[in-house]
Amino acid sequence: MSINRVAISGNLTRDAELRTTQSGMSILDFGVAVNDRRKNQQTGEWEDCPNFVGCTAFGTRAEKLQPYLTKGSKVALEGKLRYSSWESGGQRRSKLGVIVDDLEFMSSRHAGSGYAPQPVPEAGPAIDAAASIYDEDIPF
Repeated sequence: MSINRVAISGNLTRDAELRTTQSGMSILDFGVAVNDRRKNQQTGEWEDCPNFVGCTAFGTRAEKLQPYLTKGSKVALEGKLRYSSWESGGQRRSKLGVIVDDLEFMSSRHAGSGYAPQPVPEAGPAIDAAASIYDEDIPF
């Protein structure tokens, strides 16, 4: 038996790109930069070394996530590794990417995105704070 699970957190390297197959399946591609710390053997100093991970989401989830996945946003995601290979210009190419199963936003939400909490009135009847923050506009 083998286990194919990966969990990463990092910043988006570019805005997510949504495309649709001929059969109508939505595919969302984006990249996440994950920093690794290594000690430089020559200087003895610790350095951040980025790893760039290609990520893909499918279906309705892809459509709903696309407007919120912008360059620089911090996310945590869980998924499975997928190996792809193809030929381009007579050379064999390959990559290892992540098929996203779960995604969580870790950076503050941008104003105007439809995600911002609604202001709570100063006076009046008691308002359930959770209900005012999370309404039906959240896409997932």
